[in-house]
Amino acid sequence: MAGILFIISAPSGSGKSTLVSQLRTLVEGLDFSISYTTRALRGSETDGREYHFTTREEFERMIGAGDFLEWAEVFGNYYGTAVSALSHAKDAGKDLLLDIDVQGAVQVMKKLPEAVSIFILPPSPEVLERRLRNRSAAEHVTSEMVIQSRLAEARNELKQMWDYKYALVNDVLDEAVAELRAIVLCERGDGDGVQALASSCRTDAASPRLRAALSTFDD
Repeated sequence: MAGILFIISAPSGSGKSTLVSQLRTLVEGLDFSISYTTRALRGSETDGREYHFTTREEFERMIGAGDFLEWAEVFGNYYGTAVSALSHAKDAGKDLLLDIDVQGAVQVMKKLPEAVSIFILPPSPEVLERRLRNRSAAEHVTSEMVIQSRLAEARNELKQMWDYKYALVNDVLDEAVAELRAIVLCERGDGDGVQALASSCRTDAASPRLRAALSTFDD
C-alpha cells in the first residue's frame, strides 16, 4: 500500500541521517523528501541532495504561499517540507520518509494523524555530546555555545518522545537499522517474522531499553 507517511525525528547528532540512508538501501518503495533550509551548506553537501538550500526571503515567500506541509525555525535557520512531496510519492507508488525535527513533526502529526511517527534516541547524553563534537570537528565548527545549545535542546525534544508511535535507541547501528526496517515493513502489512521487533519499539510498550536510555538524560 503506497502513500504511507513515515515521520522520523531525533535530536541533532543522534545519527538519524545515517539510519535513514541505511534504511533506504534495505527497503524498496521509499521516497525521501528533501527539505528546504536557509542554513549554509556544510562540508560536501550539494544543493538538491541533502537539502534545497534557499534564502530567508524565498523561504518566507513560500510560507506565505502555503507551500509547506510543515516548517520550523531551528537554531536560527528555517527548515521546511514542501506540500507537494507527499502527492509526488503517492503518484509514484511509493511511501514517503520525512526526516524532520520535533517542531515540524508535531505540525505534521496534527494535520495527518495517520502518519507513522518514529523517534530516534541517542543512548546517553555523553554519547550525544561525543557525536556532536565529532561532527563539529569534521565540519570545522567548534563553537562550544552551539554544542551546549544542542544538548539542551535534545533534553527538551526527548520530553515529546511519548507523542510518537515508535521510538528506538541508536546505540548499535545494525540493531537500530533492523528495528527501523521492521517498523516500516509492519506498517505496510508485510512484517512476517519482524512483528515482535517492531512491537518492542512502540512507545506505548515502554520497553526497559527505551526507558533506560531516556533516564540517562534526567537532570
